[in-house]
Amino acid sequence: MATSEATAIGLFAGAGGLDLGFRMAGIKTVAAFDFSSAAVDSYNRNSNGIVASVLDLAKTKPSVLVDQVKQALSGSPFPKILLGGPPCQGFSRGNASADPKDVRNLLPYRYIDALAAFDDWAGIDAFVFENVPCLQSPRHISRFKRICRRFDRVGFDVFHGTVNSLRFGVPQTRLRLFIVGFHKRLRVKAFEVPRGFDRFAVTPATVRNAIGSLPEPIFRYNGLKASDIPFHPNHWTSQPISCKFAEQRFNTGRSFRRLDWDQPSKTVAYGNREIHIHPNGKRRLSILEAMLLQGFPSSFVLCGTFSEQVTQVSNAVPPPVAYAIARAVSVHLSRQ
Repeated sequence: MATSEATAIGLFAGAGGLDLGFRMAGIKTVAAFDFSSAAVDSYNRNSNGIVASVLDLAKTKPSVLVDQVKQALSGSPFPKILLGGPPCQGFSRGNASADPKDVRNLLPYRYIDALAAFDDWAGIDAFVFENVPCLQSPRHISRFKRICRRFDRVGFDVFHGTVNSLRFGVPQTRLRLFIVGFHKRLRVKAFEVPRGFDRFAVTPATVRNAIGSLPEPIFRYNGLKASDIPFHPNHWTSQPISCKFAEQRFNTGRSFRRLDWDQPSKTVAYGNREIHIHPNGKRRLSILEAMLLQGFPSSFVLCGTFSEQVTQVSNAVPPPVAYAIARAVSVHLSRQ
């Protein structure tokens, strides 16, 4: 299969960080789905056309998904790659109250069921599945093994690896697990998930490199619209009302971690009250600053409320990482 003809389907697509990286590598997504309407709006705003749709993948039958993609093709080649990162809060180390019975723990199996249905219809060549490394922890290792066995049973050879976004030029320490599969008919016997770009292993990107030249953001208030925000519609942040800002008492817990100008950022994954403190110690990061620390281009725009934007940027796959994965997958598919 020529990589120039490759197209993809995106499940649990969020704002589209994973799909954007693949698009940068020449692999466009013909249809994408996510539960969040704000994330779908963001995905479509930054795509050429209406690609993403709102769909609860926990409740949608695979046959319905196939029908949805058929309607979206509009003459495009059959999609040969499946992308997706099912919500990972059920496996995350940061979720102190994680419940082994969390319904989100079943979403990887929904992904696999969809993969099997798409393969029966169009003949999928490869998939990329993203999640947190804790899926391989002692607490969840049996589930991880079951997931890999299920991928094998539906016809795919499975390879996996944990990557650090910092090694790809993203100014952030962010560990993520990637499971990559190739259909058994392709007989791919070896595949290594990319570990990074050598130049960034020697000189990691820093917070200063990413956001040091930005003007100050707007503090949000009731009724503030994106069109009211100068410089960039996502360059807004919450009011610094805590006494810790005046007292400069930081780094005492998840909620008040201050970033260092000349170091990479800590992992961008937080709730509204866990957004990192800007290196100047006067406020929290803006959404735009968090996006840049995730490796998004400055032209990218997130839609939705402030809270919805926080969720989107926290859940995103850094596009430079996705691009590297896409290039590696393309190399193997181009040999077929």
